[in-house]
Amino acid sequence: MRRLAGASSACYPNRMPDPARLARLRGLYAIVASPAEASAAIAGGAAAVQVRVKAAPAGEVLRIAREVVALADGRALVLVNDRADLALLAGADGVHVGDEDLPPEEARRLLGPALLVGRTTRTLAEARAALTAGADHVGYGPIFPTTTKALSVPPRGLEGLREVAGSLGAPVVAIGGISAATIAEVARAGAACAAVVGAIF
Repeated sequence: MRRLAGASSACYPNRMPDPARLARLRGLYAIVASPAEASAAIAGGAAAVQVRVKAAPAGEVLRIAREVVALADGRALVLVNDRADLALLAGADGVHVGDEDLPPEEARRLLGPALLVGRTTRTLAEARAALTAGADHVGYGPIFPTTTKALSVPPRGLEGLREVAGSLGAPVVAIGGISAATIAEVARAGAACAAVVGAIF
């Protein structure tokens, strides 16, 4: 994946990214459900891991996130899915929020300027709105058909990814059906990261 600098804060006044941390958001982005998965992903070269444990209580997610942060220890960024509060308590690098989670502006208020706030988006308009609201990067997809998560939107394809990555001026994490056979195309379309689950686990 290409390295992408963050867009100017003058363009998105509510977003105050830490440039050094944001610059590390590139390459393989592994979505993990356990410390063992995180350890394997980091050993394999993942630049970022997102802790996503949907069914567990908050205390269990916090325990897992703290273990993953300790495992990563400067080797990879760690983001927590959904829960900005748990990301903060775990000492993670940031949070990734979706439609049913805290809005980006509220996550930003909680995490402050130094930590990362990512937001799930399906269109260029949603991506721009997420940055205006306080996100410093976006997840965009699904790029290809995926069986990992049931979605109500069709695949966005490489052309959709190219449009968003070329227009946004901020890192785009591509997600959805990405495999070893397609990851190079995703990189060429301008994504800063390729988020994967089934392709590596």
